[in-house]
Amino acid sequence: MRMRSTLVEAGLLAALTAGGTGAAEAAPGTPAGTASSSCGQRARVEVFREGGVPLLDWRENLEFDGRGTLWVSNLTKHRVEGYAPDGTSRGGFRLAGPGGIRRGPDGMMYVNYGVNPLTPRGGVVRFDPAAAEPRPQRVVDGISGINGLAVDSAGNLYLSRELSTGILKIRPDGTRDEAWTKAASIFGSNGLDIVGDQLYVSVLTDPTSRIVRVPLDDPGRYTTVARLTPNPLRDKFLDDLTHFRGDLVVAGFRSGELIRVDPATGRSCVLATGLRMPTSVRAAQGFGGLDPAHHLFVVEASGRIVRVTVD
Repeated sequence: MRMRSTLVEAGLLAALTAGGTGAAEAAPGTPAGTASSSCGQRARVEVFREGGVPLLDWRENLEFDGRGTLWVSNLTKHRVEGYAPDGTSRGGFRLAGPGGIRRGPDGMMYVNYGVNPLTPRGGVVRFDPAAAEPRPQRVVDGISGINGLAVDSAGNLYLSRELSTGILKIRPDGTRDEAWTKAASIFGSNGLDIVGDQLYVSVLTDPTSRIVRVPLDDPGRYTTVARLTPNPLRDKFLDDLTHFRGDLVVAGFRSGELIRVDPATGRSCVLATGLRMPTSVRAAQGFGGLDPAHHLFVVEASGRIVRVTVD
């Protein structure tokens, strides 16, 4: 968020004019325009929930709890929000500057906080998504400059940092794995996603729109998967990413795209366009009967939540 807050001016006009701002609330399934795809598949974009004033209603991240609720971090309104498959609210709670949100192997939801630059003290909380009134419990505190989040099968937390070198690794007991962090010496990390024993990272500050693969058991041997914009003047400002049908899908904050990347070859194609400053993307898991192989959800700095259906 800190870096993006300085970069927004460069891409804001183009992003906002991709389809207007839209302050009125829309019913789930409202068409959001025609999505184009160079991936040889048809992708349809629909509004799941409209936003308010762009940037002032900044939805930063999302995750499904597998029990029928979509959880969203609203960065500027300082709230974690829950939504049912029909788009209605399932409550939530206040949290200062929430960012990355992920489900852990224990079934709990983990959320970064302090991502908003107006909330300099950051850390991670967790909450029980099955509780009638979820309450955040502090996991680790006193960390600044964090953004994205990933959780491995052992419960270790990985935190991205847009203006620092090294991806933070926090053990389940809340202590830092300093050696791991030092070895994963990537500057400007943003989106994080774990696939098997590999951590995939989007690098916001790299003008070539770089995606990196980090072995969890040997982080110093990280490699570049792809550079999506060899021309630095066309930096996509990569945000969060996820796995989908054996590939990766990453959000281009400035370009307003979802980009599909083959992690084995680095080949890429544009899955959907016309989004308004997309910040995170996830495949639907346990959400109203939707198929995670065909349905992606995206949150935006415009405040919208959109559903992308891929044939």
